[in-house]
Amino acid sequence: MTPDVDLTLPKPGRHAVRDALLALDCRLFEFGAERNWPLAEPVLPRLSRSANHGVLWFAAAATIAASRTPRARRAAARGLASLTLASLTINTLGKRSVRRHRPVLDPVPLVRQLKRQPITTSFPSGHSASAAAFAAGVALESPAWGAAVAPIAWSVALSRVYTGVHFPSDVLAGAALGVGAAYAVRGMVPTRAQIVPPARPRAEVPALPDGEGLVMVANDAAGSADRVRALQDALPGCEVVECRPADVPAELERAATRARVLGVCGGDGTVNAAAEVALRHDLPLAVLPGGTLNHFAYDLGLEGTGDLARAVRGGEGVRVDAGRFTCEGTEGIFLNTCSLGVYPELVRERDRWSHRIGGWPAGVLAALRVLRADRHPLEAEFRGRAHPLWLLFAGNGTYHRVGLTPGRRHDLADGQLDVRVVHGGRRPALRLLAAALAGPLTRSPVHAAVQVGRLRLAGVAPGSLLAYDGEVTRVEGEVTLEKLPEALTVYRPLPGI
Repeated sequence: MTPDVDLTLPKPGRHAVRDALLALDCRLFEFGAERNWPLAEPVLPRLSRSANHGVLWFAAAATIAASRTPRARRAAARGLASLTLASLTINTLGKRSVRRHRPVLDPVPLVRQLKRQPITTSFPSGHSASAAAFAAGVALESPAWGAAVAPIAWSVALSRVYTGVHFPSDVLAGAALGVGAAYAVRGMVPTRAQIVPPARPRAEVPALPDGEGLVMVANDAAGSADRVRALQDALPGCEVVECRPADVPAELERAATRARVLGVCGGDGTVNAAAEVALRHDLPLAVLPGGTLNHFAYDLGLEGTGDLARAVRGGEGVRVDAGRFTCEGTEGIFLNTCSLGVYPELVRERDRWSHRIGGWPAGVLAALRVLRADRHPLEAEFRGRAHPLWLLFAGNGTYHRVGLTPGRRHDLADGQLDVRVVHGGRRPALRLLAAALAGPLTRSPVHAAVQVGRLRLAGVAPGSLLAYDGEVTRVEGEVTLEKLPEALTVYRPLPGI
């Protein structure tokens, strides 16, 4: 192996300030080498080796993500993204720009020294940059996890001086670059805390200090037991009703007759059912995310028990829009999305196979079967002429995203349906991919986008499938999609309260 740069190049000329700083750096290094560091000997060298090639940080990210909370998963991903940027910067620019020798190991006791000494240049410290980048990235998304990671990152940086492979200034410069990388990643991909949903329109909702008056209906098939137990610990006066999916509608109706606040814990389909009951009974809704995706709860700013408990105790709530579809006697509401065409077909095919081969394989099989079918799943009439469509997507509120896949809504009361259409034609897979790549473009040969308050489709073929918040129904003839502005009152922690 050879060093990444030629360390035999002539040294630069004398410079009074630089030479004084380097001399101070050497004295600090020697001072640290001469000191006895209690309890460090069995820990710091091993910790330093574990951080080679980012192994320690990948393990830490896996541990954080294993907590299965959305904020923790985002924190782990942001930490790794920050580490990657820091490593690329250090290895492509940092170490090739400043050709500094490693410290002389004479003052460092043999027991501290690493068995395999690094051969790259000394400035800046890549280990320190990676440690600081990962810790800062995690902390920007989740301060709690950042506080847990920070002592480990600080110890890794310290170990580089302790083992004699870096001067103190190498470590400080590396840490500064690592923190800068974390903030650069945040600039490219803002954290959720930077994009706070509008606090208005605020709603008057009852404050329930101990939760008395809240009846929480939990779908036990969603694996919500831990969440509802945590909610009962935070709000001991609340009533929790756990039931099977088939019993959820009936339990919601019964709960609405005795509740001041109707609560629900489950996935988007369960939340949809609760919202419909809350609208009919004019009750505020308390949503505890308990499903796989939880789009509505997360866009609302509710990521766990703590967020909901704080809002219920403090009486913090807002009014949000609901979407409604109607078709010849059939109607329903949607809080997230409503779609016709390929997606409902995919949902139906996936549900047919998921209990046999699992969710992800069933999704892949469904996509292959639907996209290979020699027919358009939807035809709609526009200006007296029938048009084949592969997909019509309508979001309850404007989705901010890249591509066709729904992203995040910043405002749940903007009065708009976010409508996306993929026109019919040959090769549906290519058309859907082109629509996804079109991203924010409002119009392309295969893709159109518009924001409206109401949409009417005529001539929908009998038996066409319509999907809404994960549920599927059949429609035909004329289908109307419209907004119900500020129709639903929900609990949500408000910023600045």
